[in-house]
Amino acid sequence: MASFDRVNHDVLMARVSRKVGDERVLKPIRRYLEAGLMEGGITSMRTEGTPQGGPLSPLQSNILLDDLDRFPEKRGLSFCRYADDCNIYVGSKRAGERIMQAVTAFLEGVLKLKINVSKSAVARPWERKFLGYSMTWHKKPKLKIAEASRKRMAEKIRETLRKARGQSLQRAIERLNPVLRGWVAYFRLTEVKGVLEDLDGWIGRKLRTVLWRQWKRVYARAKNLMRAGLSKERAWRSATNGRGPWWNGGASHMNAAYPKSWFDRMGLVSLLETRQRLTSAS
Repeated sequence: MASFDRVNHDVLMARVSRKVGDERVLKPIRRYLEAGLMEGGITSMRTEGTPQGGPLSPLQSNILLDDLDRFPEKRGLSFCRYADDCNIYVGSKRAGERIMQAVTAFLEGVLKLKINVSKSAVARPWERKFLGYSMTWHKKPKLKIAEASRKRMAEKIRETLRKARGQSLQRAIERLNPVLRGWVAYFRLTEVKGVLEDLDGWIGRKLRTVLWRQWKRVYARAKNLMRAGLSKERAWRSATNGRGPWWNGGASHMNAAYPKSWFDRMGLVSLLETRQRLTSAS
């Protein structure tokens, strides 16, 4: 929504002083805002913006945007805001465009903030995302994981498995599990389970592909498939099919030899099952 690297210090301090009347407190806050910024070994005075990552910055952003929170409240509108990310819900596109104009004028004219135009829009709720979540289009909408969040997670999984190349599958799973646990813990509020089911299936296929690549030779592939319970005929037929690793990772012979239960025994975290445990415990 808004960019805080251009916060006007005078506007911010005016709002801080509404609550704090003691100059002994206000002066250090002003000095904190104006603390020197080092770029290329050269220190320059900061004339606008809040120190990124500073302990006071989240509090200062909330103080500055307190008036923005009052804006939809006074109009009886539903809204949600986290830091500089805000959604306001209205009944029609026309009302949305009207509110967008009013909010833009308020943020830029009164609070002296710059709107991030590329991330701001008037759209249906299910076409937007908020803190990684979106919602379904149903009359009674359900909370779901936004597509952009799913794509970022898939890329994170690819990156983790790339770093685990040359290591055992057990080690790859150990690398992957913390990533999966952290992600599903954040998205435990999702009411649409399809994304979790699909990702679980995709991860299983990725790991079967890893196995297929590690075996390399036809003999090793046939031997491991037989060891996993496939008949000699099927194992050799599968090992000599001439297809690539990704195809074999999703093929019936690899699913039969290494089903979900096998990965469960290896300790692989299931996104769907972890989400179910988290929600039942809360």
